[in-house]
Amino acid sequence: MSIIWILVAFIFGFIAKQITLPPLVGYLIAGFLLHASGVTPEPTLEMLADLGITLMLFTIGLKIDFRQLMRPQLWSGTFIHMSGWMILLLPLIILCTATLSHSLFDLSLSQSAIIAFAFSFSSTVCVIKILEDNAELKSKHGDLAVGVLIWQDIAAVLFLFFATGKSPSLWAFSLLGLWFLRPLLKRMMASSGHGELIPLYGFLLALGGPELFELVDMKGDLGALVMGMLLAGLPKSNELYKSLMSFKDLFLICFFLSIGFTALPTLEMWLVALGLTILLPIKLLLFFFVFNAVGLRLRTSFLSALLLANYSEFGLIVASLSVDQNWLSHEWLVIIALSTTHSMVFSSIIYKFAHRIYANKKDAFSRFERPCDTSQQTFLPIKDKEVLIVGMGRVGKGAYHEAERDLPGKICGVELDPKRAQGFKEQGINIICGDGDDIEFWEQAPLSDIKLIMLALPSVNEMKNIIYQLKHTSYSGKISVIAQYEDQQKELMGLGADIAFNYYAEVGTGFAEESIHLLKGQ
Repeated sequence: MSIIWILVAFIFGFIAKQITLPPLVGYLIAGFLLHASGVTPEPTLEMLADLGITLMLFTIGLKIDFRQLMRPQLWSGTFIHMSGWMILLLPLIILCTATLSHSLFDLSLSQSAIIAFAFSFSSTVCVIKILEDNAELKSKHGDLAVGVLIWQDIAAVLFLFFATGKSPSLWAFSLLGLWFLRPLLKRMMASSGHGELIPLYGFLLALGGPELFELVDMKGDLGALVMGMLLAGLPKSNELYKSLMSFKDLFLICFFLSIGFTALPTLEMWLVALGLTILLPIKLLLFFFVFNAVGLRLRTSFLSALLLANYSEFGLIVASLSVDQNWLSHEWLVIIALSTTHSMVFSSIIYKFAHRIYANKKDAFSRFERPCDTSQQTFLPIKDKEVLIVGMGRVGKGAYHEAERDLPGKICGVELDPKRAQGFKEQGINIICGDGDDIEFWEQAPLSDIKLIMLALPSVNEMKNIIYQLKHTSYSGKISVIAQYEDQQKELMGLGADIAFNYYAEVGTGFAEESIHLLKGQ
């Protein structure tokens, strides 16, 4: 990639970061400005963008629980929303066709239906990026949003199949045999160590999956997702996921830049795209009421709806195929690209305040309360504890064992992932399953008995949200946090943390203290 691409992407990503917007907003703007400046996209840009999407689908697969994916609430909610959105949007497009004389709205009924279908998807790239930045992939609303995206992707694959008339080869049934390779894949991953072989192994499977699927005339992207699902839940799958994160994020920058090269928009296209963007709150409300109707908790319904209230890169794929088949004009591909860009900006900005909005408006949301599935209620009692450790990764687990020596029986861990929580419980660790971002979790906790809450989480955004939740519940005890950098320490302390431990800077201190015991024992 030319240095000009890297320079412009960095400048606009940097500017977006300085005004507290996600850098992806800057990358999207950079793509349109490069195109408007007459810069010609290099062939490598599209290749790297495709690689970013492939790695994203593979890493999504690494986090999927297939049994959760088959929940009736999930697939029924997805298709009810897609159908409901098309029923709402289609008459609006038909009305514009009947009343506006502009050539953009010289549409047949079938063309209007394709456009409505393209806008029924939500952005996998945007949602996953937001969840990763907030360390919420394993939260209930994160699981729900990702599950909806996967079912939407399945709908997109079915559309591409019927639209192209290309049927899978009979050899496609042989792909079922991939499941029997899982033990071999597990053994190879375990034997790859912890160095450069781990990400290389990930690239091999992420790129090999699509090749296998395309050999039997199936969509390659589905192959990346399936290969990730084969490794989900294996002992080193989390390490593999982390090793691919930086690569994925880097290649996805190329995807955001490439959106700007769809075509140069006219003023009319901008206005139509803006009009479609204004409809996003309706899409949000429809998601909220659908999730609420199928029995999900209000908070889960609200946060998932907020995540999914955007338009999708899969809508671009649907539109691109329709343009190739001469079903849609090229102008509508540009409009969908612009609307997708606007919607990503909308989602990225508004989700920053999602937890605060829910905490402040909880009473207003309660009027929509419905009987929900009891499995959604994960709050367990906290009795006779003085210290809570939120986040039981390596740092949290180490802190638990150290604190347990000084205050035996007074320490309790809080883990978001039910499977990990169960595993800790089997190890004899005092653990409860809960979401620290959830205001209702803190409202039910006996905070008057808790003297110290330790936030051992990888995401600064998540710790900021939890500190806000604790202040909202009038918690009067102490709060300690971990940070990777000095500026993060200052920010968290400014928000109300009593101490911020920089484990990169202070690991040497801990190492020395442990090592000195060797001399004292002589």
